[in-house]
Amino acid sequence: MDAPAKKVFVKTYGCQMNVYDSTRMRDVLAPLGYAETDTAEGADLVILNTCHIREKAAEKVYSELGKLKRLKRERHAKGQEMRIAVAGCVAQAEGEEIIRRAPTVDLVFGPQTYHRLPALLARQEDTGRAVVEAEFPAEDKFAGLSTAKSPVRAVSAFLTVQEGCDKFCTFCVVPYTRGAEFSRPLAQIEAEARRLAEAGVRELTLLGQNVNAYHGEDQQGQAIGLAALVARLSSIPGIERLRYTTSHPRDMDQALIAQHAENPKLMPYLHLPVQAGSDRILKAMNRGHTAGDYLKLIAKIRAACPGIAMSGDFIVGFPGETDADFRATLGLVREVHYASAFSFKYSPRPGTPASDMKAQVPEPEALARLHELQALLHEQQTAFNAACVGRTLDILVEKPGRDPGQLVGKSPYLQAVHLQGEKALIGQIIPTHITSVGRNSLSGHYGTTA
Repeated sequence: MDAPAKKVFVKTYGCQMNVYDSTRMRDVLAPLGYAETDTAEGADLVILNTCHIREKAAEKVYSELGKLKRLKRERHAKGQEMRIAVAGCVAQAEGEEIIRRAPTVDLVFGPQTYHRLPALLARQEDTGRAVVEAEFPAEDKFAGLSTAKSPVRAVSAFLTVQEGCDKFCTFCVVPYTRGAEFSRPLAQIEAEARRLAEAGVRELTLLGQNVNAYHGEDQQGQAIGLAALVARLSSIPGIERLRYTTSHPRDMDQALIAQHAENPKLMPYLHLPVQAGSDRILKAMNRGHTAGDYLKLIAKIRAACPGIAMSGDFIVGFPGETDADFRATLGLVREVHYASAFSFKYSPRPGTPASDMKAQVPEPEALARLHELQALLHEQQTAFNAACVGRTLDILVEKPGRDPGQLVGKSPYLQAVHLQGEKALIGQIIPTHITSVGRNSLSGHYGTTA
């Protein structure tokens, strides 16, 4: 009689790369007999895959660990196992401090070492002591991951092609938690993309902390850029759509811009963070470009691909930011006209240069600026969505909706779209006439006319 399957619950915080990493953690645990579960209750192993970008990220993790401590105690009282692991960027940044503050934790491992998870679990079981693995290993973690076909949970999937960053923006922890830039070899990426396509994936989003700095080796040992990678993946049967995120303006080369103009599988949507519209603040952030450089780049991209939708990231209240600096950011936003954007109030990250800068902006002032910026960005997003009404867009149908007969899909511009139809349409790209705009989505019907 087979032993009952062990259960693993993975809670994912933060970015799409963490979503990808969580999926691969489940993959490496499957051969050990771990089946995925949707709740921590009943799980033999709980993994918190953490993000260090957002404000008070570490404290949120410790709060969650307090809840898990009680759950672990209850399970042990019943003679049931529960091991708790903290993974990801908070694990990389905090290391042994996590064990000191939360002794109930059994494993701590950074984003570069999750391929070692089976060995780490075995070591913890053998010794009975907490295991901390927060180094940057010399080996390629992707080469250590299973190449077996894993169950696909959706028709859209993430695929990490690049990790780390060499830019060292003064507000950012990524170079310290993810390490230096590393690009996966072309053959390795192609093989994973083909497995995903064979399993039913139709849309791939290529991930990297600085994805357009991709410089992986091809089969001849020559370095290729993201443009060449996109072109190669476009030829894989079954892959109908490609996206990539997150980009840096300094690495947006002409070859990649040309792909947006020439490659119909590369979606007309680009997330290109600028962070601020003031040259003085951009210099303090160590962004390596000016507001003028960014606007010229946007103009070049739109000349090549006139219908492209732009998305961006913004930080307000950066140390030393004056009202004039903030007004410059609003001016840049008005000039670009974003289809969507992410905006945040600056919060210090320990160990980053900006955390030690003088002239920190008072909290109420930074919050007021954030609200003003978000109102403008919301106005632009609303206008972009409203302009889609009456158009026919090709929608990738991804899953059933909440209502009977409802389907949910994705537009070329990354908008959620609701429509009526049979479940057999899931995985297909269908023309959809957009009839209305909701709070966070579009609605339409199958076909080209009203």
